[in-house]
Amino acid sequence: MVVQKLFPTLVYSARLGAAAGDKLGARLLRECLQLREDDAAGRRWSAQRYPGGYTSYGSAHRMHRMSPTFAALERAIDRHVARFARSLELDLTGRKLAMTDCWVNIMPRGTAHGLHLHPLSTISGTYYVRTPRGSPGLKLEDPRLERMMAAPPRSARAARENRPWVAMPAAAGSVLLFESWLRHEVAANPVAGERISVSFNYSWF
Repeated sequence: MVVQKLFPTLVYSARLGAAAGDKLGARLLRECLQLREDDAAGRRWSAQRYPGGYTSYGSAHRMHRMSPTFAALERAIDRHVARFARSLELDLTGRKLAMTDCWVNIMPRGTAHGLHLHPLSTISGTYYVRTPRGSPGLKLEDPRLERMMAAPPRSARAARENRPWVAMPAAAGSVLLFESWLRHEVAANPVAGERISVSFNYSWF
């Protein structure tokens, strides 16, 4: 008898780089904090849709076209997206995956990011700028979950690939990539320090 694993959900994680990545992270941190100060429209948007936190998603969602620092982040991430696309065996028919959106998220204590996906995108991800000890990771949902009408609960000792939810750790200087249809969320930040990240989408059309 053979038990086969079919239709895998692939998630990519890596350090962005060596010393150059650390310098880039320091510049990104300064610009993320400054953007929150300058972005009155974003603060208003966040007050209604991102309680307790700040995101530039509703006001400045193409930071890679507005800032040389974020453009440098885009170039660094491009290489990882290309590797992930090869792992997924995507047939891009001569086209290139390109960053279409790039925005800042700042999560003080108590701020959460509800369950969602990224429609009209191919690959999405996050670069972690600052993650105080105890910061929540990115919680990924088994895409089959809503179809498991009569499935018993999984064992507490279930292998990672058989769990209905998996939380990927948030580590400053690292990048996390996943296909944009994969639903995900971030639990409320339980620590005093602000969890700061840059989220982005890539598309091929």
